[in-house]
Amino acid sequence: MAKSIMVQGTTSNAGKSFLAAALCRIFQQDGHSVAPFKSQNMALNSFITADGLEMGRAQVMQAEAAGIAPTVEMNPILLKPTNDTGSQVIVNGEVRGVMSARDYFAFKKNLVPDVMRAYNALADSHDIIVLEGAGSPAEINLKQEDIVNMGMARMANAPVLLCADIDKGGVFASLYGTVALLEPEERARVKGLIINNFRGDKTILDPGVEMLEQLTGIPVVGVVPHLQVDLDDEDSLTERFDRTGGRGLVDIAVVRLPRISNFTDFNALSRLPEVSLRYVKSAPQLGSPDVVILPGTKNTMEDLRWLRQSGMEVAILKHAAAGGAVVGICGGYQMLCSSISDPTGVEAGGQMRGMGLLEADTVFLGEKERTRVSGRMENARGIFRELNGACFAGYEIHMGRTSGQTDLARLEETDRTKADGMAKDNVWGSYVHGIFDQGQFAQTFVSCLLRAKGLDPAQGVEDWEDYKQRQYDLLADGVRQSLDMEKIYAIMEEGICT
Repeated sequence: MAKSIMVQGTTSNAGKSFLAAALCRIFQQDGHSVAPFKSQNMALNSFITADGLEMGRAQVMQAEAAGIAPTVEMNPILLKPTNDTGSQVIVNGEVRGVMSARDYFAFKKNLVPDVMRAYNALADSHDIIVLEGAGSPAEINLKQEDIVNMGMARMANAPVLLCADIDKGGVFASLYGTVALLEPEERARVKGLIINNFRGDKTILDPGVEMLEQLTGIPVVGVVPHLQVDLDDEDSLTERFDRTGGRGLVDIAVVRLPRISNFTDFNALSRLPEVSLRYVKSAPQLGSPDVVILPGTKNTMEDLRWLRQSGMEVAILKHAAAGGAVVGICGGYQMLCSSISDPTGVEAGGQMRGMGLLEADTVFLGEKERTRVSGRMENARGIFRELNGACFAGYEIHMGRTSGQTDLARLEETDRTKADGMAKDNVWGSYVHGIFDQGQFAQTFVSCLLRAKGLDPAQGVEDWEDYKQRQYDLLADGVRQSLDMEKIYAIMEEGICT
């Protein structure tokens, strides 16, 4: 069986995902076969594996850092919130149903066999497993039947590194308080503390680090500085939503829907030097962008209703009527259509009018489309005509089926080809997530917007995947320099006495 190490945090957004990714990359650089694992993830950002199964994007990022293809065993349970009190429950990549938080809390112990089958499959085929927790292990109201923090550490017999983000303040109290609230057996699993996201002179921390080690009896294995890396992040707490854009030649406004999903579709655009990309959630914020993008959503009908009630729909329609560019991806594409109907109650049930920018109708069906695709643009129009012939790759993940003259692009799957998307004037929509990730496609898309303003086209850019690999190396270099890796290897070698 593989050796293991688990990264837990004192809070959500403490840097667990990035630290786990850094360890995956470091171990891979050191010649080990390594895989990430998170038993249960809650996120609206998801990914479709090569075999058509759905998993959380955090473990996809970590798998990329480890240099291996993502598989659903790395994230056997994915919870996708449908409202404030319930989630779609995805087990081993397939939808198990929709449950309230209370019902899932009572049900989740039944999923332990699925979790352990997934973990053991990875442990049988890799040297090291890097596990990630969720939230905090000291959420004492949720510790019963825990399967993602100390409960998972116990099942995998994994030693734990506990991290805290100093940028939030109170880092010593956060680490000490978390350790104090753990049961003795849980506390014994914590073999190292990490202070994350530090800015400034590390020697100023030294007295506090020394006192923390004395109080907890646990060594601080590193102080990780604030690192300038650009990687996919989790959805609910991302800092990307708060960015106001810069002074780029092209202003891209992504509508921040209440149930936005897969906003990582636009990370590849945000890094281009010509682009200022911002997320907007009110009509006054919209302004006069070069293109409005409607992203994916976990609930198309409810978010379309929000667009209507907030005044955002009127603002987008005025933008389009004036010849402005509008793009919809997945749920955003569905909103652009003439009508949306839900005869079986997949979402809210019933039927509602769409935005009417594309002459198509969407019907929600009970079966989710999950597939990886590659494609080529064939019938882009208006300012986007230059996209015709441009190739892309990505994946589909949606419940609805859209009918009409859906001939924007030709998609290739494993055993068939099909049409996708629709265009009219300067408006187009597609079901393909990740459509901007290939450098040539992103460059051509931005060039279309530049030409429409009478500016020179965009220069050549590297693919998003190549760019991310460089970012993983930067992340690993920064973390390796700040962690006591010799101590961490020793922690894994010693394991936990049971």
